[in-house]
Amino acid sequence: MKRTILAATAVLVLAAGSAQAQQSVETFYKGKTIEMLIGYSAGGGYDTFARLVGRFIGKHIPGNPTVVPRNMPGGGGRVVAGYLYRIAPKDGTVLATADQSLTLQQALGDKTIPFDNTKFFWIGNPADDNNTLVTTQASGIKTVEDAMKQEVALAATGANTTSEQYPKVMNAMVGTKFKIVNGYPGGNDATLAMERNEVAGRGSNSWATWKFTRPDWITDKKLNILAQIGLQKARDLPDVPLLMDLAKNDQDRAALRLLSAPVAIGRPIFTTPDVPADRVKALRAAFDATMKDPEFLAAAQAERLEINPVSGEALQKIVIDIVNAPKDVVERLVSIVGNGA
Repeated sequence: MKRTILAATAVLVLAAGSAQAQQSVETFYKGKTIEMLIGYSAGGGYDTFARLVGRFIGKHIPGNPTVVPRNMPGGGGRVVAGYLYRIAPKDGTVLATADQSLTLQQALGDKTIPFDNTKFFWIGNPADDNNTLVTTQASGIKTVEDAMKQEVALAATGANTTSEQYPKVMNAMVGTKFKIVNGYPGGNDATLAMERNEVAGRGSNSWATWKFTRPDWITDKKLNILAQIGLQKARDLPDVPLLMDLAKNDQDRAALRLLSAPVAIGRPIFTTPDVPADRVKALRAAFDATMKDPEFLAAAQAERLEINPVSGEALQKIVIDIVNAPKDVVERLVSIVGNGA
């Protein structure tokens, strides 16, 4: 009898503790504003996905805080990531999105990354989607083989971002002749440069982003997709080669696989280091609930956005695995793309 009473008491204590933790999160966020900081200018894929998530995630966070998006472009996401790491409140009131390549750059020893990506708390990625390297129909460059015969100017959003890395490794490992034009503040600016014929294409953009920003370019065949970057082909791009399949030897294939791995990071949402565990748990649960929210999914469909989410827990593991990649594979990539030193 005594044991039964003790067991029942323990259950009640655990339940009360859980309710108290939930209440503390709800109390903290009630009446608060969460900033959603976007590491690029308006109009591109990162901006669009972050704003869409920001519109709905607040109603799934205990206390229903208001989520306000703000663009903080610069350095391919380094500015916003550095702000979260060093300056932003470490209390779960700031979320952000930045370039998926930052984790790989840390693995490569990039000195322009004064933060540790494994210390951020990763909340989730709404779009696990392959990246693409593309040219315009007007450029006359339709295949990788074409790009091996003449110089091809590609727009990039910054040094040591995927938009620079992909053409760099293709030049070194495949024999293409891409000329990388850096400095575009965001993906939308790079696409406009293609429209103005300033460049022949873009070094990187997600396949899903092309489908919602320029669907007419796809249907009218104004876009040539030379390569896709991911660990497996997109279902609707069966004839476009994977970047890692263009490698000429096993060593290069391993390096290109590492370069392709951050694609799963996608358009990530993350928060600062040192956020209390109960708030991190609540933010991740809110993200997961948002990904199933009928209103969110309807809004995504209306914007022609494909939702293929990765949970915060899975994202955290991917980031840690990339940062701790094998030394010999890292060294091969560094020999080509550098490490920002």
